[in-house]
Amino acid sequence: MPAAIYRGPGRLEVTEHPVPVLGPEDVLLEVDYCGVCGSDLHMIMEGWGTPDTIEGHEYVGTVAAVGAAVERWSVGDRVVGGASRRCGRCEHCLDHRPSLCLERGTPGLEPFQGAFARYKKDHQDEVLALPEGLPARVAALAEPLAVALHAITRSRIRHGQTALVFGAGPIGALVIAALRARGVDRVGVVEPNPVRRDLAVAVGATDAFVPEDLPAFDQADPGGLADDPWSVVFECSGNRRAMEAGPSQLKRGGTLVLVGAGIERPKFDPNRILMNELTITGSFVYDEGGFADALELLATGALPTDRLLEPGAVPLTGMLAALEGLTGGSIGGKVLVSPGADEGGTP
Repeated sequence: MPAAIYRGPGRLEVTEHPVPVLGPEDVLLEVDYCGVCGSDLHMIMEGWGTPDTIEGHEYVGTVAAVGAAVERWSVGDRVVGGASRRCGRCEHCLDHRPSLCLERGTPGLEPFQGAFARYKKDHQDEVLALPEGLPARVAALAEPLAVALHAITRSRIRHGQTALVFGAGPIGALVIAALRARGVDRVGVVEPNPVRRDLAVAVGATDAFVPEDLPAFDQADPGGLADDPWSVVFECSGNRRAMEAGPSQLKRGGTLVLVGAGIERPKFDPNRILMNELTITGSFVYDEGGFADALELLATGALPTDRLLEPGAVPLTGMLAALEGLTGGSIGGKVLVSPGADEGGTP
């Protein structure tokens, strides 16, 4: 099968790769679309990945073959890639927080063959049915939307509160759109790139800022507040400076949710956190049932998916150019890759 193999920082090779071998409880999917995630940029463009692997985890496809013990799926079923299985036994799984499972792996360090390939193997429990009437292109947003919904869960945002989102990449844009769909009236965005900033406004941001617009406080004034502070800050960029700026934008008692992954470690003023009783929390992957919730929200039509998604799809041979456009900021929306597409990008 054709696949885009990561060979090193900024290097992809589209070549023939063995089709995955199915176990008795596995299904083989022919991938229709796979979205490019911010973590794919980290893995491929920044060199976080393991050479000779295949990335891609936001996918929708058609069942092409099933293992001998599979009963719930048949060849031809349309499905969406879902969450990886968890142990179901540890304290966190029993507490309905599967993202914290003690037996989970670490992305980039565990064996994984992703969906930037013609075929993808999954356990039968790791896929969901494509809802009737939901376009496959739109369903490819289920994974990043599940990430965004988990961040909103972790924030504990309430009716009447306000939110500020740092970074309007795919996850930040989905956080904005989902907050507005859930009735949050005021959602700001901080984004230096004009393409992404305009996208954020198009999908629901009520206020738009560049980093230079933000108030800053030195350590001599740890209790100082911005003139117009926010209830919750979602840090979706993974940028160290954005993480460090987050606490200064919050109301007393506010919450900073760290959603974006980054290599550079931030430094926080502990006195600001102490004096304003701020909460800083992380958000990793999904709520229990997060994919089903994401598909349900997508099926309502409440999200501006026409703006969240870039038009069309790129073939495997066009992936590197798309990754470069996303990294450089000339592309703002979610890019879909179609491993079965021809050179012109037609699935």
